[in-house]
Amino acid sequence: MKFNKFYTLAALSIALVLGSCTFDGLDEDPNRPTSAPASLILNGVLSNLTTGAWSLEQRWNQYWCINYNYYGTNEYWSGGATLDFTRLKNVIKMEEEAKKAGAADVNPYAALGKFFRAYHFVNMTQKVGDLPLSDALQGLGDAAPKYNTQKEIYVQVLNWLEEANTDLAALIAKGGQKADGDWYYGGDLSKWQKLVNSYKLRVLISLSKKEADADLKLKARFAEILSTPAKFPIFASNADNFTYRPIGSIPANYYPKNPNTYGFDALRENTSKLYIDLLKEFQDPRLFLVAEPAEAKVKAGVSPTSFDAFEGASSGENLDDMAFKAQQGVYSLINRKRFYSTYTGEPITQVGYSEMCFNIAEGINRGWATGNAENFYNQGIQASMDFYGLKAGANAVDFQKSGAKLGEFNSYSINVDFTAYLAQTKVKYAGNNTTGLEQILKQKYLTLAQNSGQEAYLNWRRTGIPAFLTGVGVGNQGKIPMRFKYPSAEFTTNNANVSEALTRQYTGSDDLFGKMWIIQ
Repeated sequence: MKFNKFYTLAALSIALVLGSCTFDGLDEDPNRPTSAPASLILNGVLSNLTTGAWSLEQRWNQYWCINYNYYGTNEYWSGGATLDFTRLKNVIKMEEEAKKAGAADVNPYAALGKFFRAYHFVNMTQKVGDLPLSDALQGLGDAAPKYNTQKEIYVQVLNWLEEANTDLAALIAKGGQKADGDWYYGGDLSKWQKLVNSYKLRVLISLSKKEADADLKLKARFAEILSTPAKFPIFASNADNFTYRPIGSIPANYYPKNPNTYGFDALRENTSKLYIDLLKEFQDPRLFLVAEPAEAKVKAGVSPTSFDAFEGASSGENLDDMAFKAQQGVYSLINRKRFYSTYTGEPITQVGYSEMCFNIAEGINRGWATGNAENFYNQGIQASMDFYGLKAGANAVDFQKSGAKLGEFNSYSINVDFTAYLAQTKVKYAGNNTTGLEQILKQKYLTLAQNSGQEAYLNWRRTGIPAFLTGVGVGNQGKIPMRFKYPSAEFTTNNANVSEALTRQYTGSDDLFGKMWIIQ
């Protein structure tokens, strides 16, 4: 009887438990969250903004070459672009989560979201041209969004940047506002405001071929930033740089060149002729920090600290020829002391003060604003020298000992005289003329090395300065592409709209060499 009573009570208990429960949520995967704090999403959004050093982009910028074809070539792309719409969905989610948590309409995440929108759309449109914007990012609400023209995209980008500046100014004035999850600037909104406006200068200059466009108002916007610094604060030094710093204690965040990769690729990568020749032309001390003297030159009796000891390989060179010459010690290798000795390497600037100085100098040179272009030009050079740790007077430089293991270097001393450097005929600013503009653009190229993603290539595409090297080594019949093709998925899911965009821009052909609106 006791036995039966026990099971009766047990059965009743189970019935009561089951009767009082619901099963909502049992079909939800705990490993696929549908919400997260805005601060956590911001962390990922920032990762998506980061471009690295020693990447494909930096080869396309012609700063270095690979000389071992088993691991790659020096060819440019031939296919479709990778676009940022998934990354923009994360931006939208970040903004939504901030609002769910009770944030006001104007809040740090919404303000930064406008900058991220501008940044990603610029990145995308510079690759392909026209893009979905006004109807984009609606999911199934509009699975085939229409394409906006490149001009419409830039009008919106400039509006976003102006709104971001206004919102950040209001938040700063309010006080106590911070963007948690920000590992670039530690949530400091004043630094973000400087970034927004410094980046805006980059965007404005990138549109130089459209300076007469009445809707873009490039000259007025450029001049306004320079004339009203209280309203539009910009970078004041390298300390303001939007910079990614590798983390030496976390393998996934190591600098791409480090002691672990030394044996694998240190002899398979050499400096490029375009980059090295510019540094030699200007008798530029940065050369001794980024490259090593060519072994064949040193064996022939040339001093390791002579500019004549350095030789870069052309990006257009046949790879077999380059490999043979590299094995013979004809070419300068990457400076192994600077780039392979540590896991942290050097900071990787995404948007920097020195570039901003050259952008301002270029704008003044073009007559977009009043001011002293030479001062900004000189400041840009000095900021780049500071980035490399060069100082006036004696500077130690180190080159890897031939045939030795990493860490065995020969040390030398070079003298740096900034006044003498700036006084050189080829360096001294020639004035607001075509020669002065060429000087600005060449120095901008030097400061962008291993920094700012594809910006060096984009400047070349816009201006032709410096003259990139071509030949069989760059692929595509020895020509450098002017754009990426649209992703193949667009032709599957949105064929009518992408076809219409191609007809409008490139006479219907998804042509690698088509000239998009901004460079016409």
